[in-house]
Amino acid sequence: MADYRTTDERVAVRRGGAGRTIAIIVGIALLIAVILFATGFWSADVKEGSLPKVDVSAKGGELPKVDLDSKEVVVGTKKTEVDVPTVGVKDNGEK
Repeated sequence: MADYRTTDERVAVRRGGAGRTIAIIVGIALLIAVILFATGFWSADVKEGSLPKVDVSAKGGELPKVDLDSKEVVVGTKKTEVDVPTVGVKDNGEK
């Protein structure tokens, strides 16, 4: 079978870029933070905490009384005649 390649050129595809560079920088920053915590340069005093005690209670009951005066809305249809203008196109001899 015939070989369709006429030259021995190869194309190199570069993988990586900005995302890879950012990932490397974040990784180095995390590594430095771990080293600083491990050696004692940084320390975190974590104390036990608790949520404050809150007394929440609700009583069931009736809905509030509301006096509402609104306008009456009447919906309907009626026949109406509308004059529609006629539109025409003049040919000025243009092609």
